[in-house]
Amino acid sequence: MTTFYSEFDSPFGPTRACLTGGRLSRVWIEGQKHAPALGKDWQRDDRQPLFQQLREQLQQYHDGQRQAFSLPLAPAGTAFQQQVWQALLAIPYGDHCSYGMLANRIGRPSSVRAVAAAVGRNPLLWLIPCHRVLGADGSLTGFAAGLQMKRQLLALERKPDLQGQLLLAN
Repeated sequence: MTTFYSEFDSPFGPTRACLTGGRLSRVWIEGQKHAPALGKDWQRDDRQPLFQQLREQLQQYHDGQRQAFSLPLAPAGTAFQQQVWQALLAIPYGDHCSYGMLANRIGRPSSVRAVAAAVGRNPLLWLIPCHRVLGADGSLTGFAAGLQMKRQLLALERKPDLQGQLLLAN
């Protein structure tokens, strides 16, 4: 199966994305932890319609015109990682939870560290909203794209009545 990739400037910086089997399998920014090296069998094709849709939806999200992405996703990971990533998709725009709360939501309350590791390995930056997970005390904790990006995304999604506004000052 051919993996296509695209490189483009998004509102969040230099971005790369991969399509596998006609679905987005990876989206990351320059300098992000766990970013893959380009595969020798990957083919660059910036004209793939799904890449254009991704660029448009990222711009809409950045501009406050979109709260959820509607793109076909195919993140590769273990069954446990898939379970965590599905739970991330259920965190509404403008809301957040802790790693412990996320572990409870998937029925694995004693697996907080494993949940945090799966969150950190999210292959679809922005599309699977791992930035909405905070430390137990509400602090900004690790984020593969950097804490400044996490802060930016939380600020972008901040609801006027959100009680945790102090989070963004950390």
